[in-house]
Amino acid sequence: MRAFDILGDPVRRRILELLADGERAAGDVGAVVQEEFGISQPAVSQHLKVLRENGFARVRAEGARRLYAVDPEPLREADVWLEHFRRFWTPHLDALATELARGKRGRRLREQRAADSPEGEEKS
Repeated sequence: MRAFDILGDPVRRRILELLADGERAAGDVGAVVQEEFGISQPAVSQHLKVLRENGFARVRAEGARRLYAVDPEPLREADVWLEHFRRFWTPHLDALATELARGKRGRRLREQRAADSPEGEEKS
């Protein structure tokens, strides 16, 4: 799957994370990535180019600025490929969700009992 070749690079993954919140100017993306990874502006531009040429990002001009956004289609393709493997983690995540719900329910019941009991009365 070609998508994982592209997503295997931590800089490109971080760029996509930044773009997941919405369209961003290339300069804004570059500033964050340069600070976090200590790479040059031309290196950031190369990563943006790889994302753009492989369909992960779209770019549009707005005056002198270049605005980048995620193109979700290649991510959907990766998601379809990952479907074969979800059986390895889905049951564990479902079990975790059940335990979290039980814990929340238990806390609510304890809080309710504490609120309902008269003050000074020994709580069990």
